[in-house]
Amino acid sequence: MTQKPAISLRVNGAVHHLEADVRTTVLDALREHLDLVGAKKGCDHGQCGACTVLLDGRRVNSCLLLAVAHQDAEITTIEGLGTTESLHPLQSAFLDHDGYQCGYCTPGQICSAAGMLREVADGWPSAVTPAGSATPVDLDDDEVRERMSGNICRCGAYPNIVSAIRDAARA
Repeated sequence: MTQKPAISLRVNGAVHHLEADVRTTVLDALREHLDLVGAKKGCDHGQCGACTVLLDGRRVNSCLLLAVAHQDAEITTIEGLGTTESLHPLQSAFLDHDGYQCGYCTPGQICSAAGMLREVADGWPSAVTPAGSATPVDLDDDEVRERMSGNICRCGAYPNIVSAIRDAARA
């Protein structure tokens, strides 16, 4: 019988030790070993964004990452962005703008938006950013839609998601 290696993950500011197969993804480690079920398994191919978390502040599809390869990284999930007593500004904006319907994609949308807002603050252009634009980029609807294009909402709550992100960006 093969022994599973010990893996240490820093998630939401705490170090967690678990025994998992080396093929365990970050998503499966979060959901199955740490009971953090905010990130969802949608397509399991990195195409829908339901599993989006922040890895050292950058948004990633956790279904594509092996947990064993990210032991030195800081992973932030939707559970680590805010609390019920003190919501993250994006969480508040999603509530204020009804930026969800069934809610399945919402944790990934919010984590992706948090990473995207950091990219904007760092001056990263998108495919629709006009050449020579000032930094930070003006987050109009087209800019937000382009930057969030890796996150799918099967319910079609996109107008409200865009409004929520733009509102949170102003805050």
